[in-house]
Amino acid sequence: MLTVTGLVKNFRGKPALQDVSFNVERGEIHGLLGHNGAGKSTTLGIILGMVEPDAGEASIGGISVQRDQASALRQVGAIFESPAFYEYLSGWENLKILAGYSGVFNERAALKTVARVGLMKAIKNKVGTYSHGMRQRLALAQALLPEPQVLLLDEPTDGLDPEGIKWFRDFILNLREERGMTVLFNSHLLAEVEQMCDRVTILREGKLVYEGTLNSLREEAPVYEVSLEPWEGAREFLELNGVQILGPGRIALPPEMDPAIIVAALVGSGIRVSAFAPVRRSLEDLYLEITSSKPSKEEPLPFLPIA
Repeated sequence: MLTVTGLVKNFRGKPALQDVSFNVERGEIHGLLGHNGAGKSTTLGIILGMVEPDAGEASIGGISVQRDQASALRQVGAIFESPAFYEYLSGWENLKILAGYSGVFNERAALKTVARVGLMKAIKNKVGTYSHGMRQRLALAQALLPEPQVLLLDEPTDGLDPEGIKWFRDFILNLREERGMTVLFNSHLLAEVEQMCDRVTILREGKLVYEGTLNSLREEAPVYEVSLEPWEGAREFLELNGVQILGPGRIALPPEMDPAIIVAALVGSGIRVSAFAPVRRSLEDLYLEITSSKPSKEEPLPFLPIA
């Protein structure tokens, strides 16, 4: 439904995106993750036609945003950066004006959308009196007015209290269930992303470092909690054989490595193995491993099991 292909963008000679490509399937909730400056907002800006890429393109429903922006974005609703409203006008008046920029304002459909986001009691009040949570609901109503097939959300739960975050999560999940909505959003709340998303894309320093499901990410490098003595001797042995040391007592094995063989090899090398158990990692664990790891300049030595 949404495809990003070979995006390149530089700002004053500094690379913001370096050949970024990923795909969001129809009806999928997809998380776009990365540290500040990783390229998330630049990517969303390019998808929305607000930023011109140096190379590459974004397509929505098979239509290129860069070649036919009006047709491509006709299928899109978005909350991008901080929503801007006329403070001295009511929420209803804001919706009428903002909807008029892109098409005809359908009052009946707008009322249904306002009711859906829970703003009926406050929609005639001035936006200047709204709380942050109410502004986010108004922004969501604005994004949904064109009845889009794709929803793009930039930090939609930022600044919300736990109740507001749960409301937003349930709303988006129900929206996908009822309408088959395709959603791409970025967020720093990794626990929310883990509960909502079918797949994720992770950027680091403008480069794509992962795209796929969380289960696939967990399987790429299985993690184990271990108790090994002496630790320094065990650490040296493990590192020589391509095992990643994540911290004291925590290691990641290459996918092709049999944990039973590595345990036997450790014991054969005089290492006492008191514990060697798999760990189910959260998205936060996986994200930190990917975004903090540095590519190794040397290839690990081949693992040679001890007979």
